[in-house]
Amino acid sequence: MNYIKHLTGFFEKVAIDKTLNPTHVSLYIALFQFWNCNRFKNPISINRDEVMRISKISSKATYHKCLKNLHSLGYINYEPSYNPFKGSHVILFNFSEDLKPLSKSERKPNNEPLFEQVNEQALNKSCTSSETGTEQALVPSINYINNTNILNDKNVSNLEKQAKKFEEINNSILKNEIEDEKEKKLREKKKEFDNPTFEEVSKYFQEQSFPEQEAQKFYNYFKSVGWLVGGKSPMVDWQAAAQNWMINAPKFISNAEQSNRAKQLNTTTDKDYSEPL
Repeated sequence: MNYIKHLTGFFEKVAIDKTLNPTHVSLYIALFQFWNCNRFKNPISINRDEVMRISKISSKATYHKCLKNLHSLGYINYEPSYNPFKGSHVILFNFSEDLKPLSKSERKPNNEPLFEQVNEQALNKSCTSSETGTEQALVPSINYINNTNILNDKNVSNLEKQAKKFEEINNSILKNEIEDEKEKKLREKKKEFDNPTFEEVSKYFQEQSFPEQEAQKFYNYFKSVGWLVGGKSPMVDWQAAAQNWMINAPKFISNAEQSNRAKQLNTTTDKDYSEPL
C-alpha cells in the first residue's frame, strides 16, 4: 500500500467535505499512525487513552463523537467492543485507489490554448493531478514560495542583528552618560571645596586652643595627599577634618611620649637582698 497516495487521497476528500473539522483530521491521522505500525493490516486494535493522547483530544465525548462521524462518513469502519479488557477494532480504507489517471478522451484537445486563467486553474486543478498534459501552471510555484520564505528569514535575521546592534549602542551611550555624570559630580565637589591656606588653618587651631605645631602637621599632611580623605574621596569640609585631627591628636601625643620614654627598672634603694626571691 502506498501511504503517500493514501494520504493524498484522504486530504482530497477532506478538502471537499465541509462536515469535517480539525478534530476529525487529527483523530484520523492518529488512527493512520496505528495502522502504519500494524503494517497497514486491518483491523487494528486501538486504545482510547492512547489515541486521545496522540490526536490531542482531551474530551472523551468529543473523541467518541468524531469517531462515530468518521464511521458514518465512510472514512473508517468502527467496531466498538464495550469491553474494558478488550480494545475496539477499526478498519481503515485505502484511498490511494481513488487517484486514477484520466483517460485520453477526458483530456483536453490539442487545439485548446495552453494557458488558463489563474482563478480557473486554482479552482479546477488539484495539486495531485495525474494529468500528463503540457499545460503551464500560472499559480505561484513551490520554489517561489520557498524563495520568499528564505528572503523573509533573512530579513528577520537582519532585523534581529540591527536590533542587537542598536541595543549595544544604547547600552554604551547609557554607560558613558553614567560615567560622565559621576565625573561631573566629582568635579562639582572639587569646585565647591577651596584648599585652605596655612594662615586659615593656623588661625582655626588657635581658636580651638591648639598649638600651631598641630596646625602645621594637619596642613602638611593633607596638602601632601591632595586634600583627599582616606587617599580616595575629595575633602568637602576641612574644618570638620581639623576637628577629627584635634580629637585624635592626644592619642598620638601619648603614644609618642611612651615610645620616647627611657625603659628603666622599677627598683628601690632600701631593698633587702637577704629576702628570698
